[in-house]
This record gives sequence, C-alpha cells and structure tokens, in this order.
Amino acid sequence: MKHDPIRTGKRKPVNLSLDTGIVEFARTQGINLSQISEAALREAARKERDRRWADEHRAKMEAFGVWLDEHGMPFEDLRVF
Repeated sequence: MKHDPIRTGKRKPVNLSLDTGIVEFARTQGINLSQISEAALREAARKERDRRWADEHRAKMEAFGVWLDEHGMPFEDLRVF
C-alpha cells in the first residue's frame, strides 16, 4: 500500500466561511461537511502539486520527446512483441 504524504491522521479544527444555502442543502442530504471538505482539499492539493511538477519538468519532458523522435525507443530491437 502506498503512503499518502498528505494524510497525517491528525485533525485540526478550522473556521470556514461557506454559503449558507450550500451548507443547509448538504446537511439535508446527510453530507458530512468535514469529510467532503477534507477530500476536496486533498484532491485540489494533489492537482496543484501535479501541475507544478509538470510545469517544472516540461522542458525536460519535451527534450526527451525530441530525443525519442530522433533516436527511437531504447532497446526497441530487443523487443519480442
């Protein structure tokens, strides 16, 4: 099982300002605001981390793509499928 570097298992109380209509509707639907907020924050943080990684490594990945176009896949001649 992979370790989730975002999850600590600890909880911290925070104050959020949310639209009252959304809060009321979510509660009538039985939605746990803490759980759904935590899941949404986790997903947003992962997407931002991945976006930043892609931005940081874009030039290297493009250069590797050019190299592959020029030289082909390494060890392509050894493939049996």
